[in-house]
Formats: sequence, C-alpha cells, structure tokens
Amino acid sequence: MSVLTPGSWPGPLLNAVRASNRHLLNPLMLRLAGHKHWYAAAIHHTGRKSGKQYTTPVVAERVADGFVIPLPYGKQVDWLLNVLAAGRATISSQGESYDVVEPEVIDAATALPLLSAARRRMFRRVGIEQYLRVQDGPATGQH
Repeated sequence: MSVLTPGSWPGPLLNAVRASNRHLLNPLMLRLAGHKHWYAAAIHHTGRKSGKQYTTPVVAERVADGFVIPLPYGKQVDWLLNVLAAGRATISSQGESYDVVEPEVIDAATALPLLSAARRRMFRRVGIEQYLRVQDGPATGQH
C-alpha cells in the first residue's frame, strides 16, 4: 500500500487542495496565524507583479538564525515566488515579528536536522521534500 503525500498527489488533486486552502482555510487561519500559543505563523510578502501586500499562513519553525518553512505544495506557490523575487519578507510568529532575508529553497536532508524532533517526525511522515530557509534580517532580526 502506498501512502499519498502532498508531493505525490496528482496535479489536479493538488490544485484542488491549494484552491480550497486559499479560499476557505487560509482566511480562517489568518485570524490566529502569528499569535502567541498558536502553531501557525504568518508570512507577509509583496506581490511580484502587483506590488500588493499579502499575508499567508505557514508553519514556520524558529531556528538559530532565522526560520525553516515546509513547502508541502512545492516551489510554485505564489507566496514563495513572491518572497524569492523580493529577497525578503516579514514573519509573525508567537506574537513577534521578524524581518527575514536571503530566502533559499533547501531539501529535506538539509532542513530536517535544523528542526525540532517532533516537527522532523511529522514532516518526514507527510513526505515534505522541500523547505524555505530564511535568515534574520539586519540588526536584531525582530521589531
């Protein structure tokens, strides 16, 4: 029996899940994302074509000098393309905001050792293969 993970979903199914999340789940998640004692963070980014400001809920784990964010839907999601194009973003997590820079997509072998044991197990189980790594911005990395 094979396990169906986001990375192995057929294109139409993955697109349907993305659309559902964008229009149903994300607006609900944004009400709590970034707040203290909530697992989801919020990444604030600028549209690469529109120049508009957007906020997207993500799971972002704080690491020594930035954050690691799993990419369960791969590298072609708008928020990621926006962050990569701008080279910066702001992450709200646990009631704090962090300016982050130097976005880089990394593989699981690089990302997993940086994460907590619980997150490592969960992300391995789900089969996430790619992650976004961002560094704290200049100065304190927080504002």
